[in-house]
Amino acid sequence: MTFEQIMFYVLAAAAVGSALMVVLQRNPIISALYLILNFFCLAGIYLTLHAQFIAIIQILVYAGAIMVLFVFVIMLLNLGDAQALKAKLTWQRMLAVVLVFGLLMEIVYLFTMPEATTAVLDVDRSIRIGEVEHIGTQLFTKFLFPFEITSVLLTAAIVGAIFLAKKKLD
Repeated sequence: MTFEQIMFYVLAAAAVGSALMVVLQRNPIISALYLILNFFCLAGIYLTLHAQFIAIIQILVYAGAIMVLFVFVIMLLNLGDAQALKAKLTWQRMLAVVLVFGLLMEIVYLFTMPEATTAVLDVDRSIRIGEVEHIGTQLFTKFLFPFEITSVLLTAAIVGAIFLAKKKLD
């Protein structure tokens, strides 16, 4: 086993463990912290798969911006009462058990399926696709026009938001 494979399995186990803790925690703030840990584990898994750009975006967007919004919403909702968080309908629990059983059967099928039916991957091409340099080259050559149109639309949206906010202040 290589170091990358060991790190992949360690990060995958940590991601599964932190995902379970997100669901099993009663305190929503602690649950949100476990979700941040899960996002960092996923970023590490992306790094072991040579997808550096996606790993950095995972940390910046999800662990950074989205989780700040989650924590603010949790604090604003004031979910201190544990009784309000209890599930009252038993059909939801039965549906969850059935879905988990189906997921486990899919995982067992994937691990027991013969090797001949799995697709052969072009490893060098897949490593190159995940690099920031390749994404930048594609973005500023092949997809330059859509990129520029997006920047013009975002600039127009910012100017419109400032115009509307200024009009309300007057």
